[in-house]
Formats: sequence, structure tokens, C-alpha cells
Amino acid sequence: MLLGRSGAGKSTLLRALYANYLVDKGEINVRHQNTKQGEHWVDIANALPRDILDVRKNTLGWVSQFLRVIPRISALDVVAQPLVEQGECKDTSRQKAGALLKRLNVPEHLWHLAPATFSGGEQQRVNIARGFIVESPILLLDEPTASLDEKNRDVVIELILDAKQRGAAIVGIFHDEYVRQQVADKFYDISTATLKPA
Repeated sequence: MLLGRSGAGKSTLLRALYANYLVDKGEINVRHQNTKQGEHWVDIANALPRDILDVRKNTLGWVSQFLRVIPRISALDVVAQPLVEQGECKDTSRQKAGALLKRLNVPEHLWHLAPATFSGGEQQRVNIARGFIVESPILLLDEPTASLDEKNRDVVIELILDAKQRGAAIVGIFHDEYVRQQVADKFYDISTATLKPA
């Protein structure tokens, strides 16, 4: 769990870990597995774009503060897309996406609409479903519960705990103290560069 004052660089660090931001120097090594090379380390700070995309597809799950998707694509297809990109058949991917949207209390009558038409909380639940649809070994979570009510916040906590149970490494930012207490094992204070147990 990342801690630090506002503006300390928590979201910037997450974006660098996801290779959305370039770093000035250093390495960000991620243990990655694909069908061509098996398990190996990838320095995503210095990797080729195609290698970064492969790491994102197979290793890194990402939930940002805001949903950014192609307009006019249905919420169901937005959530199913990461599975389809991994080679899962479209029908199975859509079934899994529907189950996750249902778990996150996104009304079924919205599934075939573009998320751009949704409320902020509904968009964030679609965003969370998209981030959790693939069982990624590493999850990067940038304030996923920020715009959620208590009921949906608790569903996200369950999803995080399920991911931890299956062995996923999770790096996240949560301003909600209750969420931090439920999901954190360690806290890294980016302002003081200190790591401490939860």
C-alpha cells in the first residue's frame, strides 16, 4: 500500500510501474511469463513497446482513477476485452464479464450501453471489473474505491482479498482508512521512503 501526502508521487509511481510514464533512470523489473519465452524478467522501464504490451496483457492488471475506453463500445465488451486479447472466446469472455459486472452491482440494462453515458460510480465499477477480469499476477490499483458507496466498496475489498488469496501481488493507493485496514499487508510511505507492516 502506498502512502504519502498529496502530490508526493503515489499515482506517478503506479503509472511508472505500468509503463504509462517513462522513468529518467533505473530499472523496473517484472517477472513475466508468456508462451514464447516462458518465465523471465522484463525491465519495463527500458523495454520495447511490444514487450510492455505483452507484460500488460499477461502480468499487470491496472485499475486507474478514471475509465478511459473507446467510445461506443458496450460496458460488457469493455470488461471482456482483456480476456479476448488473451485468446479466450468472445462468448465465454462476455459471460465472465457479465458475472463480474453483476457482482459489482452494475445494472444489467446498462451492460450493452457505452460506459461514457454512466454515472461516475458506474464507470468506476466497469473500470474495476475490467481490471479484475484477468487473474493478473500483479495488480496496480489507483484509488479504485474513491467514488463508490459502502456496498460496492465492500465488493472491491472482496475482489482484492480474492486476488491476494490466489497469490497476486498488489500495489495500491487507498485514501479510505477502512479499505487500507482490510487489504494492506505493508505500507510504503513515499514521502519518507519507509516500509512498515500494516
